Amino acid sequence: SHACQLVDKIPNSRSNKGMTKHEHNRKARILQAIAEGVRRNGTPPTVREIADFVSALDYQKIPSEVSQRAKLLVLGDSLSAEYGLPRGAGWVALMGKRLQDAGVPAEIVNASVSGETTAGGLTRLPALIKEHRPTHLIVELGANDALRGLSLASTQANLDKLVQLGQAAHTKVLLVGIQVPPNFGKRYSDDFAAVFPAVAKARSCALVDFLLKGIADRPDARDWFQADGIHPLAKAHPLMLDNVWRGLKPLLLGRQR
Repeated sequence: SHACQLVDKIPNSRSNKGMTKHEHNRKARILQAIAEGVRRNGTPPTVREIADFVSALDYQKIPSEVSQRAKLLVLGDSLSAEYGLPRGAGWVALMGKRLQDAGVPAEIVNASVSGETTAGGLTRLPALIKEHRPTHLIVELGANDALRGLSLASTQANLDKLVQLGQAAHTKVLLVGIQVPPNFGKRYSDDFAAVFPAVAKARSCALVDFLLKGIADRPDARDWFQADGIHPLAKAHPLMLDNVWRGLKPLLLGRQR
């Protein structure tokens, strides 16, 4: 097409014959943007406009290494289920938008349930894996175990089994760490926080140290939570996504198991 010829004239760009599959996919995205511009403006863009567009692309946000469509299964509790939030305001929904903006072909299945425990997640996960066949599993569970006074040993054992189930299904697993409020006592808080890195180390899976980092540990933390003091406000969820994204991005790029 005329648009293809224009793109091929951009300095340092390759012809279709010499392009890798990833470069071809990237070029296809560029052509799609050009086509949308033609539809909006009624005239084809100039070579200079195309070159400027290509130069303006943030290639760090377009991981060309991702060639197959990813399917992300999120197994979490109310922190991932948009408790008390408008639909679309939670970090899982925001993750979908970020993946789209980054040009990552992905589908998200949010199987999070308010009040879910590690035991409940363990009961549901086999059927979820069978139904959805995810490429990536994000496990965000454990907070309700603490709130219900369940033993740390059972929480750790359940998280370990959750990770094992995901890995057995050839799924890349991201374990999301959580911490309990200070009123649980320093010893229990420290022991609880240590569960997540212990499981991640034992199973060699990716880890998010603390989902609420930069929120629960800030001086004005109370202003970032709903009235119950447990569930973050909508303004906190972009920060929660940032925490998850640091662990998820290497998995999407295939740089970590």
